[in-house]
Amino acid sequence: MAQTQKSAYAQIDQFLIDEGNKIRKLSKGDIVEGIVADVRDGYVVVDVGYKSEGIVAGRELKSETMNWRDLKVGDTILVYVVKPEDDEGQLVLSIRRTQQASAWITLEKSKKDNSVVETTVVEANNGGLIVEIGKDIRGFIPTSQLDASRVYLNGVRQVGKDISSRVQKTLNSLVGEKVQTRIIELDREKNRIILSEKMVTQSRDLEQREKTLNKVKESDVLVGTVSGITPFGIFVNAEGLEGLVHLSELSWDKVENIDSIYAVGDKVNVMVIGISDGGKRVAYSVKRLLKDPWAEAISMYKVGDVVKGEIQKVVPYGAFVRIGEGLNGLIHISELSDKLVKNPEDIVKEGQPVDVKILSISSTERHLGLSLKGASAKKTVVEPKKKVTKEELASAVDSAIEAELTTKE
Repeated sequence: MAQTQKSAYAQIDQFLIDEGNKIRKLSKGDIVEGIVADVRDGYVVVDVGYKSEGIVAGRELKSETMNWRDLKVGDTILVYVVKPEDDEGQLVLSIRRTQQASAWITLEKSKKDNSVVETTVVEANNGGLIVEIGKDIRGFIPTSQLDASRVYLNGVRQVGKDISSRVQKTLNSLVGEKVQTRIIELDREKNRIILSEKMVTQSRDLEQREKTLNKVKESDVLVGTVSGITPFGIFVNAEGLEGLVHLSELSWDKVENIDSIYAVGDKVNVMVIGISDGGKRVAYSVKRLLKDPWAEAISMYKVGDVVKGEIQKVVPYGAFVRIGEGLNGLIHISELSDKLVKNPEDIVKEGQPVDVKILSISSTERHLGLSLKGASAKKTVVEPKKKVTKEELASAVDSAIEAELTTKE
């Protein structure tokens, strides 16, 4: 008897050890494989190895990939666990949510791999775009995560009431369009998906940047687009490689107002004049692609010439004068007038045409020394004395003697 009981216990232990005999543990959201046990009007019974068979009923039967009415007893299907146990102790399953859950699994993999997810815009609101990723799965692209060129004029982000209304109008026009995105945030429990188009476009820019960086060298000429304007120059994106054209490299002429010359989005040819720190610092030049007027000026003018110019700027120590394209000079305050000048604006004004005399030409400093008073000073012309002949001298003596005698009479 004792031996029989021992043998029975051993059989029970072996049964429990056998994985195939263990009762399966299920949780909400699990996707499991099951075998169709019964198909009836309005529901399907599925055996998933749980303590009881599960039921798929009502709207949970709907699927885009299969018709539940085509199922037969013994078919193997994937089902989604809605509830491991309802109020009646029954396992509630879904075929419909299996497809949706599979989409979430795909999205989780996409986020992990940082791969591109294609979406379709279905709605626009004040904050951005609502997009559809799969059936019954929607995500959100904030306006800040959209490519700026799609939303803003010239691709430059702006603020203001008028700008906001224009942006909203643009967003509304995007409904129905396909947008390539990457996932920023994914929360299946909260049904929350935040996406970014900018992460895709910036990635493309980085790829282009690396290609350009690997082939470009100093003195190469690239075609670029003005991407930003600052008081100290313009930023240019040339083939994905963004760099600065410093104020001093914009023109051979003196630049007073950059906005009057360039606007964001303008196409511009630039010369690469410096690449440092692994391409983090790139310097471009515009003026080096233009003819240098200084070389021509050296051959056209010489010290002492009086030339025409225009007052460009008046400063406490004198006035800058534009002589020609890219050619400027300075009238020092001491050269404005013969009289003592305390304020140069008392003598000249911006925009005033003037005649100036060239006092000096410095090729190394690219500098003209000019004088206003030197150009206006009148030259005193001294006529040479006429040489007197002997005959003229004798005639003059005779005339003098005759005049003397006449006086005495």
